[in-house]
Amino acid sequence: MISNQGPHSDMTPSEETAWRFDRAAGQIGLSEDTYHLLRHPWRELQVSVPVRMDDGHVEVFTGFRVQHNGARGPYKGGIRYHPGVNIEEVRALATLMTWKTAVVDIPLGGAKGGVQCSPKEFSLGELNRLTRRYTQSISHILGPYRDIPAPDMGTNAQVMAWMMDAYGQEHGYTPGVVTGKPVSLSGSYGRDAATGRGVVITLGAWAEETGTSLNGATVAIQGFGNVGQWAARLIEQLECIVVAVSNSQGGLYNPKGLPLDALENYSKEHGTITGFPEGDAVSNEELLELPCTVLIPAAVGDTINQENAGRIRARIVAEGANRPTTPSADVILEGNGVAVLPDILANAGGVVVSYFEWAQNIQGLRWSEERVNEELAQIMVKATQGVILTAQARGCSLREAAYIVSVERVASAVAVRGFV
Repeated sequence: MISNQGPHSDMTPSEETAWRFDRAAGQIGLSEDTYHLLRHPWRELQVSVPVRMDDGHVEVFTGFRVQHNGARGPYKGGIRYHPGVNIEEVRALATLMTWKTAVVDIPLGGAKGGVQCSPKEFSLGELNRLTRRYTQSISHILGPYRDIPAPDMGTNAQVMAWMMDAYGQEHGYTPGVVTGKPVSLSGSYGRDAATGRGVVITLGAWAEETGTSLNGATVAIQGFGNVGQWAARLIEQLECIVVAVSNSQGGLYNPKGLPLDALENYSKEHGTITGFPEGDAVSNEELLELPCTVLIPAAVGDTINQENAGRIRARIVAEGANRPTTPSADVILEGNGVAVLPDILANAGGVVVSYFEWAQNIQGLRWSEERVNEELAQIMVKATQGVILTAQARGCSLREAAYIVSVERVASAVAVRGFV
């Protein structure tokens, strides 16, 4: 049954996503049958992934693939390699993917996968063998019309190329089985920048719709990886000033603005941003609480929580990461008048361009980068406008509105297909 209980601070990842789903389901009066169908994943797979390491011994890792809902199209979702990967986290992320693909209205469902490992400690050969064995273990549920993985934390275009090759050894050349591949191997132009670009497009569209000026707005970005770096590069197009960035080793703050080109060159040369001379050192925790207009959490989940939400001084939070804000923190931020652009909308640029890549692969075509970026902007702006209209009509937060839009679309597909 739909829960009316408020959030609590020790929710698990899947309890957080379920609580948010419950709120949306209650708002739209979802039937009990459809409620139960959408609240639970359709399939959860756990596999052992034995890998012969470079020193000759065999180590066995644990892998997962969760397919949450495929009513609107093939399952879609990333693969992450990280020590913290577990079924609870993968289940939550698969659920988020269902709502993410629905809120931007692309014909895909939601899935997620991963292997519990420390990829930075692997040689290239070990990573290759791990990827191939994991792919072989889950290949019976993959396919361009079944389930299409993509890169996520700890994986990249090279890993997707290995996955495509491993699947192709059994099924023949099938580029559409994964997205996020190298451009030289049927990947899409613009995919690398897509998630960060989507965050910036969403922020700009929200500002346009709400009459908010971003000219001179200061921006702090937690997470200076792929998403954070592209967001930093592109957000200057909105006349914003990036004053702080961080990675897993720490961060930098310069209230007058960081010289991003010099910072990126320093990062490439030294492998870190630590020690960059044109900014003061700050911790990841301190960065979240800096005085700024826009905060972009683009690292890991649950970074904005009940403990620190009251000290957030940004007026806008644009979520580049998945699940960066807990439900308890949402309540505090909303009470303090902070506008939160939710993850299932703001960081959906990656899956949108993954959809473009899949469509190009199916058709045997190659789009220009200009076309990819134009199509991405159209989809992200339209989705942002729809969420804002829903929030205004229902008097709710943008996150709740995004879930309402998503759940209504998936519930409609379930009904039309005759599942309930």
